[in-house]
Parts: sequence; C-alpha cells; structure tokens
Amino acid sequence: MSMVSPRDLVAVARQDSAVSKNIAVYRLIIGRLTPASHFGADREALRTGPVRKSAAEADHGLLPSYDADDRRHASGGGFNFGEPTDEYGMTPIGGRRKRIVDVVVALAVAVLTAPLLLAIAIAVKLSMGGPVIYRHRRIGFAGRSFDCLKFRTMVANGDEVLERYLSTHPEAADEWRRSRKLTNDPRITRMGWFLRKTSLDELPQLLNILRGEMSCVGPRPIVTEELERYGVHAHEYLRARPGVTGSWQVSGRSNVSYRDRVRLDAEYVREWSFGSDLWILVRTVPAVLKVDQAA
Repeated sequence: MSMVSPRDLVAVARQDSAVSKNIAVYRLIIGRLTPASHFGADREALRTGPVRKSAAEADHGLLPSYDADDRRHASGGGFNFGEPTDEYGMTPIGGRRKRIVDVVVALAVAVLTAPLLLAIAIAVKLSMGGPVIYRHRRIGFAGRSFDCLKFRTMVANGDEVLERYLSTHPEAADEWRRSRKLTNDPRITRMGWFLRKTSLDELPQLLNILRGEMSCVGPRPIVTEELERYGVHAHEYLRARPGVTGSWQVSGRSNVSYRDRVRLDAEYVREWSFGSDLWILVRTVPAVLKVDQAA
C-alpha cells in the first residue's frame, strides 16, 4: 500500500488548501503515517487540485472559511436532493437515496410532533425567557460548518457561567477536558434538564435534516476543536453528514468514553448500509427512554 507522509501532506496543503477543506486533518496527523487510500486521492491528485487559499491563510485555522456561495450550498441542495461534493467529486455516504429517506422521515416526524414542538417552545419561552432556539456551529460533510439547532436548555450567559465554574472546580475542569461534558452542568436549567434527559431538545434538528446539513443517522455533530480528538479518523467523520442519532447514542450515550465514541463513528462510516441505519433508528427509541444515560 502506498503511504503518504503527513509532512508531505502539510507541504501539499501549503500549495493547495483543498486538502484542509475536505479532510481538515493535515495539521492533526504530523508524526504519523496515513494510507493514501484514506484520503480518496493520491499525492499527485492532491498536488493538481484547484488552489483555494494561500499558505498563510491556510495556517490561520484548522478549517478554512467559506464564501457565501459555499455556505449556501454546503447543505446539499435542500429539497431538490442535489448532493454536495468535495474537491474530488465524492458525495456524503449513502448519496441521494439516503438523502431522500432523510427528508421523508424528517417531514413525517415534524408533522406528527408539531403540537409537541409548539408546546416545548412555549414552555422554554415562559420558563427561561430569551431565545427559544439555541444555535451552535458544528462541522459537517467535507468540513463545512453549519448552525446545529436545539431547544435552549441553558441560561443565557452560559459561557460565563461555565468559565467561572471550571475555574473553581478542578475536577469538573478535568472532566470537561476529557469528554466536553459535565455530570453536573451549572448552565442547565430545570426545564433544560428535562429536555436533555428525554432528548426532546434535539427535535429542532429536523430542520437541519430538511436543509441537508444533517442526516437522521450519522456521526454525532462536533465542534471544530473536537476534530483533533478524532486523529486519523477525522477523514471518516468528514465523509458523512452528522446525524440526529447514531451508533454512539444507541450504545450508552454519556456512559461511552470519548475514545469509544470516535471508534463507533468511524466504524459506522466504514461499514455504512441502509440496514445499519434502520437498525440504529429502531434502537433509538429504547435508548432515548434510558434517561440515566442521557447527557
């Protein structure tokens, strides 16, 4: 098997930032050897791709910024089922057939849960005030970012509350570094706790599915800073749309270590099939009912 040195990838990326756009890991894997097949192209293909940014611009961050046209089409075409592609013409796993299933399922669930969605929105507004929907930037297919939607479960000044709490609770700070979650999160309100335990806070992600940013089933959506923790598996995460549910959610949720979560996401992408998606969807209902495993 031909191998590409990560140092070579860095050099190539300085000439062609398409590497960072599509796999976003060239700065994460220095010191390792990664099979060329993992990247869907050999070194020559990487060298001859279109130049999107200068070397200096590529060094400013882990993921590149996109222009308005990139952001508009990053979702994958919305209802017209047009699939997005990376620089090498690859589409998200499952292609158009998976996209059609996503839209049908999301529309059906949205219609059936419409009264519940309205009731939750009113409850959040009355109990917490402020915005009903919380938007957070996550990383999707091919490294394209999007606003992941949830019902708001935290106090309005959540970032400040978290910073103060971690500065005075070293054990919590260590837990946050390990898993990006807290067993006792001071930002979460009582209403928010209920929504999280029942996973009802994630229902607005049906809109993310309809916009083509997420899938019913896929890897758990992550933030830019988490991509480094995926290491050599980052490229597998970036091959799929993030999912509302997935292997991690039906395998223990918060009881699963971050390392196992990465492994489960990578295995899902490598071994994807419609059968695996159906099996995960079937297992999601009993998993959601296990509120002791919720984040």
